[in-house]
Amino acid sequence: MESAKNKILARLKAAQDKRGEIEVTAPDFTSPIYHPLNPSLSQEFKTNLELIGGKVFICKSKNDVADQIKLICEERQQNQIFCTDPGIKPLITGDITINSDEASFAEISIGITGCEFLVAHLGSVLVSSAQISGRRLNVFPETHIVVANESQLTDYLDSALEKLRNKYKNELPSLISNITGPSRTADIEKTLVMGMHGPKSLIVIIAEEPI
Repeated sequence: MESAKNKILARLKAAQDKRGEIEVTAPDFTSPIYHPLNPSLSQEFKTNLELIGGKVFICKSKNDVADQIKLICEERQQNQIFCTDPGIKPLITGDITINSDEASFAEISIGITGCEFLVAHLGSVLVSSAQISGRRLNVFPETHIVVANESQLTDYLDSALEKLRNKYKNELPSLISNITGPSRTADIEKTLVMGMHGPKSLIVIIAEEPI
């Protein structure tokens, strides 16, 4: 009497014989890996980050950047920003208080930092521990504002990593992170929760005038 195992194996072999050989087409290694980007990398970055819940403002001058930071604080009814970057501090004007001491760190709701590069293809922000703001300020505040120069825009992630390697040579930072949109998770019952492991809001301000 034929066993159940042999019947199953026979059916599998019959199905394989009926299917015949599968034709495998050689891939075209000359075709582009990525889709073409918008000629304006700032617009490409803005489109892709805002698709995943971030916000991007493109400003022409330092004064425009300062006005935008002030407007963000007013909309969130906050008059304090945690910032340690001396290049960004002069852009925080008006009645906003700048905090940068350890005693204030646990109480911050808005943190502002620079970045290494912006990746237009992903709408993501490349940061590292070598920045003045360090590791924590990218993940701790409820709202993370990134101020970047237009010159920091790159097309694809591999270009950004190559530029980072050229910048630091053989002394790469101990932490390199690529932030793509606000923090989110849907691990629990497939319910999307914002700000679970980091900021609920990611806002990027791109300055056309060098900062």
